[in-house]
Amino acid sequence: MPAKPPPSGFRPADDSGVAVPSRLLLLQFLGESKGPVTAAQLHAHFDLQSQAATASKALAARLERMRAHGLVLQDRKGRYALPRKMDLVPGRVCGHANGYGFVIADDGSGDLFLHHRQMRKVLHGDRVLARLKRVDERGRREGAVVEVLVEPQREIVGHFHLDGGIGFVEPDDSRYARDITIPDNHRNGAEAGDIVVARVIRHPVEHRHLVGEIVEVIGKRLERGMETEIAIRKHAIPTDWPAEVHAQLKQMGRALEVVDVADADDRRQDIRDLPLVTIDGEDARDFDDAVYCAPRGDGWRLVVAVADVSHYVRAGTALDREARKRGNSVYFPNRVVPMLPQQLSNGICSLNPEADRYCMACDIDLTAHGEIASYRFYPALMHSKARLTYTIVDQIVSIRNADLRRKWHTLAPHLDNLHTLSQCLLVQRRKRGTIDFEFPEAHIHFDSQQKISRLSVRQRNPAHRLIEECMLAANLCAARQLQKNLGNLAIYRNHQGPTSESLGELRRFLAGMGLEITGGEQPQAADYARLVEAVAARVDIAPVVQLLLLRSLSQATYGTDPHGHFALAYPVYTHFTSPIRRYADLMVHRQLRRIIAGQPPTPSADAGGENSLEKIAEQCSHTERRAEDASRDVIAWLKAEFMQDKVGEEFDGVISGVKEFGVFVQLDDIFVDGLIHVTALGDDYYHFEPLHFQLVGERSGRRFRLGDRLRVSVARVSLDDAKIDFELCAASAPKPGGVRGKRRRGGQRHRGSKTKTKTKPAKNRASA
Repeated sequence: MPAKPPPSGFRPADDSGVAVPSRLLLLQFLGESKGPVTAAQLHAHFDLQSQAATASKALAARLERMRAHGLVLQDRKGRYALPRKMDLVPGRVCGHANGYGFVIADDGSGDLFLHHRQMRKVLHGDRVLARLKRVDERGRREGAVVEVLVEPQREIVGHFHLDGGIGFVEPDDSRYARDITIPDNHRNGAEAGDIVVARVIRHPVEHRHLVGEIVEVIGKRLERGMETEIAIRKHAIPTDWPAEVHAQLKQMGRALEVVDVADADDRRQDIRDLPLVTIDGEDARDFDDAVYCAPRGDGWRLVVAVADVSHYVRAGTALDREARKRGNSVYFPNRVVPMLPQQLSNGICSLNPEADRYCMACDIDLTAHGEIASYRFYPALMHSKARLTYTIVDQIVSIRNADLRRKWHTLAPHLDNLHTLSQCLLVQRRKRGTIDFEFPEAHIHFDSQQKISRLSVRQRNPAHRLIEECMLAANLCAARQLQKNLGNLAIYRNHQGPTSESLGELRRFLAGMGLEITGGEQPQAADYARLVEAVAARVDIAPVVQLLLLRSLSQATYGTDPHGHFALAYPVYTHFTSPIRRYADLMVHRQLRRIIAGQPPTPSADAGGENSLEKIAEQCSHTERRAEDASRDVIAWLKAEFMQDKVGEEFDGVISGVKEFGVFVQLDDIFVDGLIHVTALGDDYYHFEPLHFQLVGERSGRRFRLGDRLRVSVARVSLDDAKIDFELCAASAPKPGGVRGKRRRGGQRHRGSKTKTKTKPAKNRASA
């Protein structure tokens, strides 16, 4: 007699294979219960008595995982309840260099401030349950840690020191705000001054004293590439491939070397006759996308062919698990940590020239004015006709270089079509009101010893815009397809508009400059764009206004509800064009395949769990921020090293940030940031006015305001924490005007003095 299938919503929770209620069913039951419930009550409600022993073990395993992640709470009597019903907030601790911290609530209900005393029993990054203790005189919601949920096997990178024979590690990440004691028998050969990785072996939750062991000696601080090694470990970026991945690659064998055309799926269209080309930077090694454009009727046909990574990286495999864990490739100035092994990223998935490749094609029909009329997606077989660079394409389509046009005579007409269409697409986007922030970025040049030789502005040309417009169009079509067929059972790229608080701050500052932003309480991207255009000719204030607009916006994230993209003025948007380096794009490809195959949308089998779309989207957002933070750390250190031999030299710059403890200055042309501490501004008491982004002298009335130009000298450089201190030159005074370009983000973080003024950190810019 066949086994009776488990009830709906029941799934195995451990190796026994016994099906027990899913976390969703358990959460629903606990949410409807009048009070905490015992394990026996759960067994009775879900009718588990018939297999009590095995079911009890499996259910206990599921409940323990839920407890460890803060989904349920177990009280002193062993009963289970939802934390919110006990007025507890699950979240993650975010420490501060000055010893205090915050609990970042999982549900976004608001942060809880943790006093120094509370931080003594937790570490930055801990998952905890906290309770609102009180609202202090500054209006902060102060919390108390009730329970540390998960004590991960924490590995912390830092400097090893010896003081009076006692060894300790000073974490490189100042958010830990405490040293790690290293017993003599746990040094593992580390010497004073070494950069090491320490594993926490005694958490402060019970002992109040942090103890660790050295698990790796990375090297000395000034060794080449050490700054990247530190960032990789500090931000826990995976670099080694697990044995399971190597085994899967070996099993794939010849499939990783050549595309078997004869074995192509019947539904895969052959578009090898199309003159598709890749256009990337000179140093690119993996090619995600290729483009082609030609007139069609009264309009255009645009084909964006994207590497078909989903053909090789199947859901649930070792490759897939590792790609999801990494989330995206991480790009450092002199190194890349890829999301996929090189055999895939630089090999069979990469759209290399003169090679057959599987791809996912987005085939778009557009009007003569660049409006999308229709589109379709299909798996295809392509053959890239050339690997071109932005410089070459710019020379062909903009500068009309005769020699290059002769060399690429078969492709030049198609490139001209792409250039013309991209201009039409840009006009359409500007009509819609998209925001075009232009922030020059520093380009780091290395010598043969991998040391910075110089810094310059990274140049952009019309070829960059050509590719951007094609990618935006394909991403928009993918988002529309997902929304139409899958609704919220897909992954989208969302960018929210400004909050009422950030909008209020923005309006107050603009009013002080005689400016305003239209749109009332809910301005749209077009309102931002109009202000950017209105001040574009004002070289004295345009960069400052752009920076303020940028800081008023939140960071773009991934999610399952299509909220739209504010900066791009799209009602729905996603990422489709970079599956080699972004896991979110790989997920979108899989979802498009489901639509193409005519498979109906189905809810996640692990709703709310680690394998749910919501968790995958959250993971992609997390790894994106992790990559940005790691790259920023490395760039900051390299710039500090570059400035080390320039102590005493004078530079012109602009105030790029104002805090209660001083002003940040960004140097012209080389985009190096440093701090003039408030004590170095002159013989006066300076008061911080956050609403006007300025410091004002109490006696002199002298003002140091965002956007003011200064002449500074380099006072000191600290490589240990990648910080640069400036001093105000004697003849320098704040001079409004002539502000130069900013890079994508504000200045470096510096430790500041205590203040009674409530400030709000700058927001991150939205990434398309």
